[in-house]
Amino acid sequence: MAKTGLIGQVTPRCERVAKQLGFELVDVEQERDDTGVTLRIYIDRPEGMDLDGCEKFHRAIQPLVEDCDYDYLEVSSPGIDRPLKRDADFARALGSEVEARFYRALDGARQAVGILADWDAGTVTIEQNGQPRVLARKDIAVIRPVVDMTGVEDVDLTGEEQQGEENQEDT
Repeated sequence: MAKTGLIGQVTPRCERVAKQLGFELVDVEQERDDTGVTLRIYIDRPEGMDLDGCEKFHRAIQPLVEDCDYDYLEVSSPGIDRPLKRDADFARALGSEVEARFYRALDGARQAVGILADWDAGTVTIEQNGQPRVLARKDIAVIRPVVDMTGVEDVDLTGEEQQGEENQEDT
């Protein structure tokens, strides 16, 4: 299905610039609210996206989309819980835990969590408790990897521990 309107105008330009910079164009979205129209572009690269990469893409794409009708331009990484949309996304997540959220409740639930076992154009198969569950893609609003945050509360973000160790080495 061809994209139309603002998204249709911008997407080919974004794809070209992303390719030139060695990035992957993940998605282009348009959001309308009381303050205006936001054009949101998600980019990525295998080693992950950083602020410098987003800024570089923003500077490159901005002059190429000035003729389009939007009020705000945002360039962002899709994040570690990047939704699975393309075959490459599913291939990357194969064997990993995923969460599928449904448009409406299926079997009394609005979501399902399991190991991504397979996918094709019409279905996604996840393994739950050792059993395959085949989900119709038309029923899935979004499917994304489950991010395991176990242990994050133990991470010292203050740097105090490292500074203390450095001071001990000096004595």
